[in-house]
Amino acid sequence: MLVFAPLQALKHEHVALVKDDGTDKTPLVRVHSECLTGDIFHSLKCDCNSQLHSALRMIEEYGKGALVYMRHHEGRGIGLVNKIKAYRLQECGQDTVDANISLGFKPDLRNYGVGAQILLDIGYKKFKLITNNPTKIIALKGYGLEVEDRVAIKPEINEYNGRYMETKKERMQHIF
Repeated sequence: MLVFAPLQALKHEHVALVKDDGTDKTPLVRVHSECLTGDIFHSLKCDCNSQLHSALRMIEEYGKGALVYMRHHEGRGIGLVNKIKAYRLQECGQDTVDANISLGFKPDLRNYGVGAQILLDIGYKKFKLITNNPTKIIALKGYGLEVEDRVAIKPEINEYNGRYMETKKERMQHIF
């Protein structure tokens, strides 16, 4: 089932892909931030594409759950153009956190309120969350949702994203 979020006032259309095997088991959920460079162009500088496809496989195998695709979360909310600028700063030695700060942004500008509303709209108040990001768990709980369990997603680390992945682990407390 494909569900488009009815939040037109925000001028962004978010999408929820829902799988329901008809059981009463706790759904498996991924709230995925849009990443044009990774999701579409398969950039090796991040792990977004592998996270997206791994989560879809996990939900399919589990039988019940949803992937909520959050539009306009590119570059942790700084947008595509600024993300490309941040890439340049990273090529000059900064990590992803410092690059965002150098551009005048906080390390992460994403807001999960719309994602939380989408989960409520599809009837998911309690779920297992596919994430390595503890901040995402805290954010969704802050909207009254119950994260029953965190389901790790194995990162794909390569020669192009190694420093990025280390930064996620060390500076952003991601759990691999």
